[in-house]
Amino acid sequence: MRRTHIKEGPRRFSELQRLVPDISDKMLTQRLQRLETEGLVTRTVVKDRPAHVVYDLTDAGNSLRPVLDALYQWGRSWAAETGVTVEPPVVL
Repeated sequence: MRRTHIKEGPRRFSELQRLVPDISDKMLTQRLQRLETEGLVTRTVVKDRPAHVVYDLTDAGNSLRPVLDALYQWGRSWAAETGVTVEPPVVL
């Protein structure tokens, strides 16, 4: 099963924490900050009660979809040909 978390739409930080349980909070924060710095993700503070942060792909981030999908398909084909078992990817 393919996990495509942030590609499905805006996600709260807490949702991403649940969806990627094998990553520490610190590492998730660092990766999201890096993606934001690179212009691939936006970070929006929603001032509801309680306040929360939402992450979403930018136009540049969305433009990577075909490339990532192609790499994913190639990897699945290669794994099937070589008999390698591949765990589902974690895509933010």
